[in-house]
Amino acid sequence: MANILVVDDELGIRDLLLEILNDEGHTVEVAENAAQARAARLRDRPDLVLLDIWMPDTDGVTLLKEWSSSGALTMPVIMMSGHATIDTAVEATKIGALAFLEKPITLQKLLKAVEQALLQGSARKPVTAAVVPTAMAVLEPAGTPPVELPLSGLPQSGPLSQQSFVLDKPLRESRDEFEKAYFEYHLAKENGSMTRVAEKTGLERTHLYRKLKQLGIDLTRGKRSGN
Repeated sequence: MANILVVDDELGIRDLLLEILNDEGHTVEVAENAAQARAARLRDRPDLVLLDIWMPDTDGVTLLKEWSSSGALTMPVIMMSGHATIDTAVEATKIGALAFLEKPITLQKLLKAVEQALLQGSARKPVTAAVVPTAMAVLEPAGTPPVELPLSGLPQSGPLSQQSFVLDKPLRESRDEFEKAYFEYHLAKENGSMTRVAEKTGLERTHLYRKLKQLGIDLTRGKRSGN
């Protein structure tokens, strides 16, 4: 996994990206302005920077120029903005930005951009027998068989896909039992990663959180088992 620096003056954006990227197994540091970003860049040598364009003190394009001119642009940078023009995005790309994400950032676009940036960033570095490209950890070989894990609260006999449910009860109760077993299965399979469960089940993260809470599923247990 990678060391990622998120630079954005909006607390909500910082917290959201921190949660998603942490969920993916990355180490994330956040900065709310250019001064904090400079310090983090020197201190932690990030593998990737997610950089907001519009910030109150020094904007992201100016900071990108500064890093580029000083030789500090040794990592891939993804620019972010909800108000930038096409000219601004093109300018950032010419300076050295690898990609541009328009806010509000969707989960799929974020994860795809991060994966591609890390792959390109690792390709720039010499690889030895002891070094593995960062993004390789999230890839699975083609043809990998599905993993079936035991789920707490479910019968442990027989395949998980053939668990039985009592049908002689109201529809809502039966549906809740099935949905709880369904989500517990995916949580266990994905080691508690809410990001991956959202992708697998086709739900937005906020909807997924509400659904799990409604079903009474213990999310803290899932996170502990994934650590």
